[in-house]
Amino acid sequence: LGVDAAGFTLKNNCAYTVWAAIQPGAGKPMIGDGGLQLEPGRSAHVHAPAGWSGRMWPRRDCSFDSSGRGFCLTGDCGGLLQCAGAGGSPPVTLAEFTLDSPIDYYDVSLVDGYNAPVSVVPMGGAGSCRPVTCESDLNRSCPGPLRVERGGEVVACKSACMAFGTPAYCCTGEFASPEACRPTAYSRVFKKACPTAYSYAYDDPTSIFMCRGADYLITFC
Repeated sequence: LGVDAAGFTLKNNCAYTVWAAIQPGAGKPMIGDGGLQLEPGRSAHVHAPAGWSGRMWPRRDCSFDSSGRGFCLTGDCGGLLQCAGAGGSPPVTLAEFTLDSPIDYYDVSLVDGYNAPVSVVPMGGAGSCRPVTCESDLNRSCPGPLRVERGGEVVACKSACMAFGTPAYCCTGEFASPEACRPTAYSRVFKKACPTAYSYAYDDPTSIFMCRGADYLITFC
């Protein structure tokens, strides 16, 4: 590994299979084939080149054929096992990274909703390098209007923006600034459950973390 490259370890601590998904930022290379299956207790290692950026998320209740086509109940990326650059269909819990810019920035985001617990822990590295976690089961505490249910079970929790689509919840239009777009009752539910995660678009000050030269452990559940 080059000095500025990073290694990601994706670990599944859930009691169910997780299909991890990876979407590179614009112009950045695909890593980890864009997606992989993790049985309970299993982990996988993925390497990223210096300057990489992108996002990772868990997919649940997936079924794929031998050609890697199929569907995931939550976090689906165009019906593909290997996401090929496609984003995750919300609601989905995101781990986001921007490496070597000139330091690493990372966060866990609930801006696109929540489908499973996600945490990011830097390994090695210099600087504050704090862990960022969303380990609560937000599906259990999800407010009624935000729930995504299948067969009577809450399988994901929408963001208020996704549920209602209004500028005040989406931080758009006249609300497109940190001063105008304030926390809401719904974003506070997310913040209470996961204090270090982004709960809405302008939640920056408490939710973006920095490190230099680390590897990262991304844990589902």
